[in-house]
Amino acid sequence: MNDRFELPSDLNIYSALESRDALLAWVTEQMTKAKGYLEISARDVVEVDGSGLQLLAALSNMEQTWHLVEASEPFIEACRTLGFVDWLDKRYLKERSGESHT
Repeated sequence: MNDRFELPSDLNIYSALESRDALLAWVTEQMTKAKGYLEISARDVVEVDGSGLQLLAALSNMEQTWHLVEASEPFIEACRTLGFVDWLDKRYLKERSGESHT
């Protein structure tokens, strides 16, 4: 059984409402399972904008903690551009830039 939430390939203004509804329904379901944190995957994201990242920012303001378990290149670049690098696992940062972030 996979308990992670897979973000849609288009995480943008055009899919924001649908993505929000799916994410909130999933969060509600997960909170009943008493897991310590939520796992979000962005591996399939090919298009992302500020509206898409706002969904995750709103999730950050909820009681339940979450972390990213996978991320596509477009998602990583959007996070870097809009200042959400804290969401990215250090292995993704090293992989892309070749820099060591310790």
